[in-house]
Amino acid sequence: MITLARWDAADRGLLTLLNTPAMTRHLGGPETEDQLDDRHERYLRTWDDPPGAMYRIDVDGEPAGGIGFWPVDEGGTPAFETGWSVLPEFQKQGVATAALRLVIAQVRRDGNRSLLMAYPAVDNVPSNALCARAGFEERGTGSEPWRGGILTFRRWALDMSPLDLTGRTPDVDERFSGDTLDAGRWWPHYLPHWSSRDRTAARYRVGRGLELYIDAETRPWAPEWDGDVRVSHLQSGQGAAEVGSDAGQHRFRAGLVVREAQDERRLWLPRFGVIAARMSAVRHPDAMVAFWPIGFEDESEESGEICIAEIFGSEMDDTGGWVGVGVKAQHDPRLRDDVEKVRVDGDLTAPHEYAVEWSDDRLRFFIDGRWVKTVAQRIDYPVQLMLDLYELPRRDGCRDASSHPITFRVDCVRTFPPR
Repeated sequence: MITLARWDAADRGLLTLLNTPAMTRHLGGPETEDQLDDRHERYLRTWDDPPGAMYRIDVDGEPAGGIGFWPVDEGGTPAFETGWSVLPEFQKQGVATAALRLVIAQVRRDGNRSLLMAYPAVDNVPSNALCARAGFEERGTGSEPWRGGILTFRRWALDMSPLDLTGRTPDVDERFSGDTLDAGRWWPHYLPHWSSRDRTAARYRVGRGLELYIDAETRPWAPEWDGDVRVSHLQSGQGAAEVGSDAGQHRFRAGLVVREAQDERRLWLPRFGVIAARMSAVRHPDAMVAFWPIGFEDESEESGEICIAEIFGSEMDDTGGWVGVGVKAQHDPRLRDDVEKVRVDGDLTAPHEYAVEWSDDRLRFFIDGRWVKTVAQRIDYPVQLMLDLYELPRRDGCRDASSHPITFRVDCVRTFPPR
């Protein structure tokens, strides 16, 4: 387990281990003992003079390096800078990646500044690659005197600013306010090609928002492929599928075969812009709700998933819960999985807005307008919206009849065209 601990007086020895010629080759070489003493004192003072903090990185309780953040001025904009160092025996194990993710989460919770910078040396290949993977955007290079020489560095910026919809008008603002579901936007079946339209038909109510529900009569949607999982779901598109083929949308496991033919339905298929839903999670250990736009799959590899929100009832408590956000590659070889569970304080069974701002080279995720994650990957094809309520099977095979119906409420779904 990778954790961060407050830098304390006992960590002076760790600085010595991080000060070897090999560890400082991108920084102009080692510092003197007096310089290390000064650095150690600065690290300790970060806890007495916020904003900013310095941490020791621990791997299963063993010191593995250091990481922190501190205030800087970036071209006239108040920002934080972050930097890290990991001992050789812990490198190439994802330690720096996990530590940076934890620091980003701390800066997000701090909320003091909405720009996080990193300035690794241009020849520090691993650190520059880490910045790119973490969603930072490269903003050129810079140079400054450093340890008796000149350090040339790359300027990486992570934009943590809130979602700004000022002056933007939604192209679709779905409030589910009519007497019936809008068939021009929604197909009330969950991947019926892997099962049947009968087994995957959604149970829902509309009028003042949408309520998807699972009751005692809801059958497993595809027992051949997904066991006793039960689903109530809407999607905003359906790809054509032929019986006996393996070419259906959302191939969620190996060996799938189309069991019922489906006609193509091109309904509400956004491409770039903002996608947002205001919805209430379900606090029940067997429930999971999700808002997943997935590739429509005009080509089979165009299958990436934008995970705007994925919330398990078992991961909620009296003070908040965990929300999964990010990108899942599925069968798109150009993508890599990058999903993070973000802790959200408050009652997740109350309405919250979950959104993504999707541009041609990155996706920025928000909860109630507040930035939570950036994924610097490119998804450049239409997606269909997927609103999901799941009842997941228990190990003992029993269902909690007292909980039925399990109900998932969605107040609205909106899309905004790109700027």
